[in-house]
This record gives sequence, structure tokens and C-alpha cells, in this order.
Amino acid sequence: MVYRIGVCDDCAAEAEYITALAAAWGERSGNTVTIKSFSSAEAFWFFYEGEKDFDMLLLDIEMGELSGMELAKRIRQENGVVQIIFITGFPDFMAEGYDVSALHYLMKPVSKDVLFAVLDRAAANLGKQERVLRVVFDRQTDLVPLDRILYLEAQKQFVLIHTAERVYRMKASLHETEAALSEHFFRCQRSFLVNLAYVAQIRGSCVVLKNGEEVPISRGMAETISREIVRLF
Repeated sequence: MVYRIGVCDDCAAEAEYITALAAAWGERSGNTVTIKSFSSAEAFWFFYEGEKDFDMLLLDIEMGELSGMELAKRIRQENGVVQIIFITGFPDFMAEGYDVSALHYLMKPVSKDVLFAVLDRAAANLGKQERVLRVVFDRQTDLVPLDRILYLEAQKQFVLIHTAERVYRMKASLHETEAALSEHFFRCQRSFLVNLAYVAQIRGSCVVLKNGEEVPISRGMAETISREIVRLF
């Protein structure tokens, strides 16, 4: 699995130490981790407003004007999935952690074995969450549940992600986006992936979705799509 981890600590030595441990956890667990470190909660928040696709956050609590706890409260207003782990030298804040669904408190100095165990739990929790597609557009990131996506369409260097509510336009290839989807998504034509859960009717040249939209399919693909729907549902 691929995980994006944020480390936020105003002590450079602590941030470097936690970053190194998180990288070591990735190697030990066989996961690919991308880690970005921040020296203040304000710096993290500025970055997060443009890129929200973190999976795990390791937050020091005692920082500057904006504490790790206040930062977590802001994040939780719009993101209930990211795994938040607090790092602190004091146990006094533990009751507040329930308000932001903190996974764990790590007491300084952080033990390698304890951190590894907590990151294992975080990864397990993420596996139980609703699967989402990270959609990056207009300098922001939305986490779009896969079961809300009707179909995807290639358009030059972009992918159009069609949901019932809106259409997202993300700079990416259809091939690389397909790798992040579930088996419910079927490449029905070179430029289209359709969520088979939304197919209401299969015709010779297209499938008709439950909302009435038509998605083109390749010649001779109708029978294959029909078999896939039977297999999955």
C-alpha cells in the first residue's frame, strides 16, 4: 500500500527523528510511504488547504500559537478518515483527543516499537474505511468515494470523473487512475471506465446508467460487460 504521512513538530530534531522512524516503518511493513515534515501547525495548515490527501498525521501538541490539538480540530471538520496520532511530553491533553478521534498518544521520547505498532493500527483502520479516489484539481484535493463515481472519461491529458453531483477534471491518465479503482470499474472503451454498479441497460454501442446517461462501449463488448455484472453482483 501507499501512504502519505505528515509530521508536524516545531522542534527540528524531533521532526527528523519521527520522520526517520516513519520511513523505517514503511520499509519494515512493505508499504510505500511519502513523508512531509512541517515546523509549525500554521505551515501544515497552509499546505493542507491545497493538498488534503494525507493518510496519517503525527502531530506535536505543544506548538506556537496554533497547537496540534487545534490543528486536528480544524482537520476533523472536513476529514474523518485521516489517522491522527499525537506526540506530547504531557498526558494532560488526552481527554481532548476524544473530540478529534485521535488514534493514539505517543509520549516523548517516542519508542520505535510503540510507533510501529500504532502505524500498523493506522494502516489497518484505513483498510476498513470507505474506499476513495484522491481527485486533485484547481490546487485542491477531494476524497471522492468510489461508490459515488458513475464513470471516468479520458480527455487528452486529463481525466473527467463523473459523479451524480458534479464532474471533476484532473490532470492524469486514465491508465494511472484505473489502478486506484475497485473491480467494479470496467474499461468499456479505450477512453471510458464505467462503474458497473450503475449500469441499468446494455446496448450494442453503449450502456445506459441508472440516471439515464449513456456511456459508449467498444464493438462486441456488450456480452463481456453482461458477464462481468453477473459475476460481481
